[in-house]
Amino acid sequence: MMAPRTSVPEPHARRSMLGVLRVYLGPLKWQVALLSALLLGGTGLNLLLPQLLRRFVDNAKLIGGADVGLLTRLAALYIVLAIGVQLMTAGATYVGARVGWTATNRLRADLMAHLLSLDMHEHKERTPGEMIERIDGDVTALSNFFSQFAVRVFGAALLLTGAVIMFWREDWRVGAGITVFTVITLLAMNWVRQLGVEPTKAEREASAKLFGFVEERLTGLEDIRALGAGGHHLNRFLQTQRDFFTRSTFSWRRRSVVWQLSMLLFAVGYVGLLSAAVGLYAAGTITLGTAFLLYQYMSMIEEPIDQLTQQLQDLQKAGASLGRVSEILALRSQIHGGTRTLPPGALSLRFQHVNFTYNPADPDTRGVLHDVSLELPAGQTLGLLGRTGSGKTTLTRLVSRLYDATGGQVCLGGVDVRDVPLHDLRTRVAVVTQDVQLFQASVRDNLSFFDPHISDEQVEAALLEVGLGAWLDRLPEGVRTPLPAGSLSAGEAQLLAFARVMLRDPAVIILDEPSSRLDPATEALLTAAMTRLLAGRTAIIIAHRLDTVARADRILVLGGGEVLEHGERAVLALDPRSQYAGLLRAGVTAEDEGVLA
Repeated sequence: MMAPRTSVPEPHARRSMLGVLRVYLGPLKWQVALLSALLLGGTGLNLLLPQLLRRFVDNAKLIGGADVGLLTRLAALYIVLAIGVQLMTAGATYVGARVGWTATNRLRADLMAHLLSLDMHEHKERTPGEMIERIDGDVTALSNFFSQFAVRVFGAALLLTGAVIMFWREDWRVGAGITVFTVITLLAMNWVRQLGVEPTKAEREASAKLFGFVEERLTGLEDIRALGAGGHHLNRFLQTQRDFFTRSTFSWRRRSVVWQLSMLLFAVGYVGLLSAAVGLYAAGTITLGTAFLLYQYMSMIEEPIDQLTQQLQDLQKAGASLGRVSEILALRSQIHGGTRTLPPGALSLRFQHVNFTYNPADPDTRGVLHDVSLELPAGQTLGLLGRTGSGKTTLTRLVSRLYDATGGQVCLGGVDVRDVPLHDLRTRVAVVTQDVQLFQASVRDNLSFFDPHISDEQVEAALLEVGLGAWLDRLPEGVRTPLPAGSLSAGEAQLLAFARVMLRDPAVIILDEPSSRLDPATEALLTAAMTRLLAGRTAIIIAHRLDTVARADRILVLGGGEVLEHGERAVLALDPRSQYAGLLRAGVTAEDEGVLA
């Protein structure tokens, strides 16, 4: 996979096709120069062929007898030049495809990097299927356009211009007529081309919805089957597919107007040219060979315009795709890092009058967090309890700046997290979610996140550290063994996530409900690994079970986005009025008490 090597272009450049061509074709200037040379050479030879044909026809009809040797030489030269045209055309096609795919591969890499850098709320508003359609479907449409544009559109423009000039050289009257015909044809096709832009854009949007629908249903396949809802989802799929089909056919009909108009105009053009050629020949103004020459040049007018009409349909698709890609590239992250560095070692954590809402644009929306303040000394563990929707996960997201607080301040090691470079911050803060994401890759790649600088020995050491040594011994290829998604139990997946953190050696660790779905035996293994993982580090543990936070230094109870209780765990456990002590006395789980969820 290619690494992004270009900066994301500025919005005003992305809004135009020329801007994209400049950004992504500019670094390929030498290949573009070679492509231009091939196109110019091929066009020049193509324009010379009718001249040879005229000489051949005029010499072949001489009354005194044709010069067989001259005809042979003309025929041989014609064949050689025709082969040269084909070779140059093939070379231009190859170089054009190479230039086009190189440029769009860079665009695809830039787009992927840009999507990964966007704020979380942008990803919440769009399905993964829609994002896939942006990177794959839209960029593929652009790659087809880029790879054919230079060869067919630029080459056709050269041939068209050359043919018109040759008409003027032969007879100014014919040249003037052909020029007017060409201008009218191009203007008419450019006008009708606009008819297909919006329908094509709607077609791409429908395609993105279809991708998103399929992705969501495949993700939720277990629930759909368990609840017997397959038929209902199939009906909805057919509705979504019908919408895509309807928009696709409508878009195709609009785009087809271009070539239909081209056929009509050229029928008129050929009749006019042949009438003029017959009239001029009858008047003795031109020879029979010149009449053939005019017909050949007319076909050179038709061929590039036909190419342009075909490419204009691809241009419609590319224009719609470029607009949709530009919309994504125009999005800008509101989360920017600073320049301050975090102190070494374990870091203290402080929330100071923190407020947060997922919709800051709406002042009437009640925030998720309200005036949250707390202090967590470096190297200590905070047990975070609260009902579902109380703001537990949101609070931890502010530490790694997946979101920014809409009010107040979050500090690590006495430094405002907004003043720290994002890469440095997320290197020092590790998050282990309840739903661990595993990839269809090797064990090594799952733990290192495809980082080639991490050695196999480091991966093995991390697995041994979290208690997965016996599991590792059973793998046929060790850490290089492929790890199919869904092949691990919940406990093994959590331990692998712990091993990921071990490889990074962060200063702050956030565990989101690490033992909520585990049996007691697996939970005991996980607890032992967690003890080793948290040693010497600052940690926040979001928990449903009280056993999970039994060794935490401090307890924080959230309710309705506010701090209900906060203090040292040992002190709260001895305070008969604390909610934490009440839970301990009752000997119940968080769900039974109703304080937690």
